[in-house]
Amino acid sequence: MTQFRYFVAASADGYIADENDRLDWLTDFEGFAGQAESHESFRAEIGAIVMGANTYSWLLNELRGQWPYEGLPVWVFTHRELAAYPGADLTFVRGDVTEWAPDVARSADGKDVWVIGGGSVAGQFVDEGLLDEILLYTMPVLLGGGRSLFAMRGRATLTPTLGRDYPGGIRETRYTVAKAPGQQREY
Repeated sequence: MTQFRYFVAASADGYIADENDRLDWLTDFEGFAGQAESHESFRAEIGAIVMGANTYSWLLNELRGQWPYEGLPVWVFTHRELAAYPGADLTFVRGDVTEWAPDVARSADGKDVWVIGGGSVAGQFVDEGLLDEILLYTMPVLLGGGRSLFAMRGRATLTPTLGRDYPGGIRETRYTVAKAPGQQREY
């Protein structure tokens, strides 16, 4: 069964971007021992990607060169018109995540879906009982504000399944997301 998985890095105070929507703070932690292996292992299990308009717009502004998700269908949830990145397999959608989740899952062709973000899209997947797993890298930095890890209406119960420490105080924690009765799905 295809799972929806949120693989993300956040500051210790729960932000995925600073108040200026920048990720400069995150580059201080690139290349830590074990990072490449963990990311490559995760990417091998991914067949499709979901992101919001802000994350996609950030990518358009920051990318220099080749599309980083070549060969994977990417679904962008948006309420505005966005330019397509040349050569990328993009589908722009409007509406509730529950409406599109079956199509996104089918596009993953038996693999999992990476919910890249941002926090609003990830929060919608949690609120609707569609997010199965969170793979969180907590970075030892405080930002004091910015884009939240999640923007949700409700709350969710998490069960930790893995905890791993890396040099420099980086912590990887994996959680399964509990499903409320009636939130079970078959895709």
